[in-house]
Amino acid sequence: MRFNFRSKEKTALNHAGAKAYTLTPEMELYSAIATTMLNDTFYEKADDRLARIKDLMTRVKTPFIAKLAVYARTEMNLRTAPVVLATELAKIHKGNDLVRKTVEMVVKRPDEITELLAYYQIANERTGIKKLNRISKQLQKGLAASFNNFDEYQFAKYNRNTAVKLRDALFLVHPKAKDEAQQLLFNKIVNNELAVPYTWETELSALGQQPFESVMAKQHAVKAKWEELISSRKLGYMALLRNLRNILESDVSKDHMQMVYDHLTNPTAVRNSKQLPFRFLAAYKELKAVNSGYTSYIMKALENALIASVQNMKGFDLGTKVVIACDVSGSMQQPVSPKSKVNMYDIGLLLGMLLQAKCDNVLTGMFGDTWKMVPLPSTGILANVDAFYQREGEVGYSTNGYLVIKDLITKRYLADKIMLFTDTQMWDSNTNNQSAENTISYQWNAYKKIAPNAKLYVFDLAGHQHVPLKVEQNGVHLIAGWSDKVFEVMAAIENGTNAIDVIEKIAL
Repeated sequence: MRFNFRSKEKTALNHAGAKAYTLTPEMELYSAIATTMLNDTFYEKADDRLARIKDLMTRVKTPFIAKLAVYARTEMNLRTAPVVLATELAKIHKGNDLVRKTVEMVVKRPDEITELLAYYQIANERTGIKKLNRISKQLQKGLAASFNNFDEYQFAKYNRNTAVKLRDALFLVHPKAKDEAQQLLFNKIVNNELAVPYTWETELSALGQQPFESVMAKQHAVKAKWEELISSRKLGYMALLRNLRNILESDVSKDHMQMVYDHLTNPTAVRNSKQLPFRFLAAYKELKAVNSGYTSYIMKALENALIASVQNMKGFDLGTKVVIACDVSGSMQQPVSPKSKVNMYDIGLLLGMLLQAKCDNVLTGMFGDTWKMVPLPSTGILANVDAFYQREGEVGYSTNGYLVIKDLITKRYLADKIMLFTDTQMWDSNTNNQSAENTISYQWNAYKKIAPNAKLYVFDLAGHQHVPLKVEQNGVHLIAGWSDKVFEVMAAIENGTNAIDVIEKIAL
């Protein structure tokens, strides 16, 4: 009689009905968090994603949850997911100050104090007048400490008329002022006496309330206001990106356009802004509809800003053969948030073009019904994304990712690194999932016989429950997220670690 039987592979069906593989709870939680703003996706509703995240949290160790929350906020620059992790952690972890430390490290803006409390009352199903009484002691301590990290301008900027206000939060968590000046600031919050912040929203709002003799007079006033805001150098980087179209359409002066260009491309400003790469793409796409002589000039600034944002990103030299494949299937045509004009499709193309710009020996293409290589220059990253976007219909809208590997086998092309940017929900439209050979798992095993040292990086842009082949073995690695930080994870993997190890190294 045998007792030590071979364990069965953990397989399942993905959302498209094709055979797929399950992830470890840690890897699945990381993937689900790194790719969500908790909005509905093509395959998964926001409530379902949240339920899955909460279930996964019960299956991993709480220190990992804390480190993942900090990683998501400080490295991937996400905001909603870290709030959820920190709040849910307070429900399942007791006994030490892990929750306090986590909260302190994920709250980077004053409105995240109120966001966390708003989610807390929802997560704990609080109703009635006192929705926020008896909150977690460690969560309270973390929020109290967070109050010490902001000045009056920051508090005023985010002092919004929301369900949970800063004043409510201050009464609830009782922060201890570190000096007399801060106590006076806390008193201003209590008495609603914070100075009105100088922001583009407050300035334009005040302008909009003024009467004007004519449309021309209003246009002149708006132009003057934008020039004032630009000259003040108090227009934040994100605000500048969001308002490039407004600035161009207001016809500001040449000197002010020069200031905009200089700020957009300033390496220090770019680095400190910590913008996700797709923010530059969103601004670029907005400019395409602007009829201004400065449009191409500002587009060039965005290209340079994006390059500056990934200045330290590592790539591969002439000695390393790289293949980049971007998924342009129908399920990738999903916006990252309800108001966003950027789809997961765009993010995949953008990350692919960022990587291409850092590689000297690279083949790039897209797959849907078919797989097609598309030669593009290494410069003009945003322009390359746009060029790809114009051609996506050429390959159809299925997810036949296996064709990428099959083509390499046919051509006997021995790549060192193959990068797939995808939502991982691959299926075979040619045989309706009936052929075992028409899977990326089968083709990868065949490819490894002719290219035993090749690595396959699956960049997961959607964070669904299953992946198309087994990861962390046979040269296959999964990396999740929309940030350029995914390439730091890739660099870590090249040095013998993996995504989970990167998160585990976060110091609390």
